[in-house]
Amino acid sequence: MSEIAELFERNKRWAEGVRESTPDFFEKLSEQQSPDYLWIGCADSRVPANQIVDLPPGEVFVHRNIANVVVPSDLNCLSVIQFAVEVLKVKYIIVVGHYGCGGVKASLSSEPHGLIDNWLEHIRNVHRLHSHEFDDITDPDECTDRLCELNVIEQVRNVCSTTIVRDAWRRGQPLRVEGWIYSIKDGALQGLCSRGPEDTETD
Repeated sequence: MSEIAELFERNKRWAEGVRESTPDFFEKLSEQQSPDYLWIGCADSRVPANQIVDLPPGEVFVHRNIANVVVPSDLNCLSVIQFAVEVLKVKYIIVVGHYGCGGVKASLSSEPHGLIDNWLEHIRNVHRLHSHEFDDITDPDECTDRLCELNVIEQVRNVCSTTIVRDAWRRGQPLRVEGWIYSIKDGALQGLCSRGPEDTETD
């Protein structure tokens, strides 16, 4: 059996198992989704949004890219944010980074990586913005992990700076933007920052 055929077989067993344990699961899931959370995370395969927060399908709207970056030129990400905020009316946008992120680590390297270097430049800008934080860090892994944290915090600022979020706050829509970091080593989440409409005056 090929790898792809095996995936279809695994899907069949999974669907049958779900129907056996919860007969109306797919019927309910097929109804209009109404998640409270938009998860903006890294594309790393070890960081599955629903599983980490122990929520079933339909509870988390997800956007993922290399190193959980949010930039004004990324219409894909902005479209997801707009749909989540204006149509789904999510209550939380959560930017989730993770320690040991390959994209963040690559951004600290001087070696060329090809096309992705254009994307990693956004993370390098975070490093330049907070360069003083790294003056006394000599361990490469510690440097990467601190940049992972700072990258989350800056991406939260970028989310809050979008016209989508600012307009939602002006309308009085209940919406908070959270910044979290995830440890692959122990599965634990840690909150780094939380922002709401009351924080716009300090930007």
